Amino acid sequence: MPDVISAREIAAGVRGGRLDPVEVAREHLARIVQMDGTLHAFTVVRDEALGDAAHLAQSGLVAALPLAGVPVAVKDSFGLAGLPAGHGSRAASAAPAERDDELVRRLRAAGAIIIGKTSMPELAIWPFTEGPGWATRNPALRSRTCGGSSGGSAVAVATGMAALAVGTDGGGSIRIPAACCGVVGVKPTPGQVPLPGDAVDHWYGCTAAGPLARDVADAALLLDVLRGHEPAPPPEWPQRALRIAVSLRHPVLGAPVDERTQATIRRVAQLLRSAGHAVHDEDPPYPRLPLRFARCYLAGIAEDAEVLSLDVGRAEARTRSMVRIGRWIRDRGWDRAASRDPAGRRLRHWIRKRDAAITPVVAYPPPPVGRWARGGWLRTGLSVDRWMGFNQPWNLAGCPAVVVPVPGDGALRVGVQLAGPPGAERRLLELAVQVEALASGQG
Repeated sequence: MPDVISAREIAAGVRGGRLDPVEVAREHLARIVQMDGTLHAFTVVRDEALGDAAHLAQSGLVAALPLAGVPVAVKDSFGLAGLPAGHGSRAASAAPAERDDELVRRLRAAGAIIIGKTSMPELAIWPFTEGPGWATRNPALRSRTCGGSSGGSAVAVATGMAALAVGTDGGGSIRIPAACCGVVGVKPTPGQVPLPGDAVDHWYGCTAAGPLARDVADAALLLDVLRGHEPAPPPEWPQRALRIAVSLRHPVLGAPVDERTQATIRRVAQLLRSAGHAVHDEDPPYPRLPLRFARCYLAGIAEDAEVLSLDVGRAEARTRSMVRIGRWIRDRGWDRAASRDPAGRRLRHWIRKRDAAITPVVAYPPPPVGRWARGGWLRTGLSVDRWMGFNQPWNLAGCPAVVVPVPGDGALRVGVQLAGPPGAERRLLELAVQVEALASGQG
């Protein structure tokens, strides 16, 4: 099977007539057949992708398309005409979507070939991609979790089953699987990219949709397409010295960060310091209690159950409990938009005085599949927060973040999170390109 190449190379090859989009789609479908039986990244594989690619080849339009012939996977929460949006749940409606969501329309208009829909935990609730009797596995160590909730999207990209993928991130759901699977993930500022079902917001403003890719330049290209922008040139290193805060303090009081993760963050900080940036150890003013985020999260899950007309009795036991708690919060008027939360405002004010903050994504390597298969929602939530609690504060603050995978001393790379002020995506992508190069010895 041909080597995996970047989305930019695929699109340039199709535009220049060196690659046949039908053959590109066929190669990716063959890779799915070869690999996905044990990984379970996809919920739906679209054999219609071959017909889409043939239509593209005959259209005479490829020369102007930024994603010409690029196979893209989308999370199962997005609407594709003729397919149900499963949301990772047997309680969701099986009725097929009548039309594509706006995000899917933008992908198709850019020349992308939708290769399939990817797996997720029920209602995107968890940072692992598992459900009753099934699990999506980490391609580097198949006994470990791939993260979540956009786990299938990250696995599809990491293995070359898709050149690019789209996920959503309401509390780390792009960044966590990106870190677990060794790919780049971007959580943009909320409102920049259309959400599943063309919703105005999700989880009270915490959620953003964004790209997963194998390198930063591919992620930047996909982000421009998703935002409806004319693609900019690939990001280059920052043209000035940036003020960068580095923090290893876990937002969850008393939660440890393992030595390998700490060493990787320190290494990246030193590389950027040596490159001329003003890098200082500074801890963000994280919310003191996870309840700040949990209010949006739980009330948002209850709202999802209503919007999706979920048959709650068929949902997983933890989900049923969380829907009940979320309804209780809403009934008392305790639900509040993330933008109005005082802790989120403090964090936003802090990061606006800096160009970026560097933190871990997760506190230690991906745990084994099934670690959180049992236990109630509260026990599970408290446990996973000690692993991935670096993510939710930035959702509450409405800040963008980019995850860059950095080589470590084993099969798994370490995800480094670069967070910045609202609207600072381009600056973060430029910094991410520099981290990508320096950490791999190319700078």
